[in-house]
Amino acid sequence: MELKKRAFTKALTWQLIGFVVMTAINYAYIGDFQSGLGLSSLLTAVGVVSYYFHERLRSHLEWGLSDGG
Repeated sequence: MELKKRAFTKALTWQLIGFVVMTAINYAYIGDFQSGLGLSSLLTAVGVVSYYFHERLRSHLEWGLSDGG
């Protein structure tokens, strides 16, 4: 069983990696670092909120769960 601290750290580092990559792509596409950073911040925030609600909805499904036997 994974500890909550480990799961949170994994989620945080994954978001950080995604944020850095998104910022680089946005900068290359837009040509302005500040705009790229702003867009990346917005997209990361939307992604975190979307993921939270996805997990909350998914937690109500029993499909795919093992009954232990």
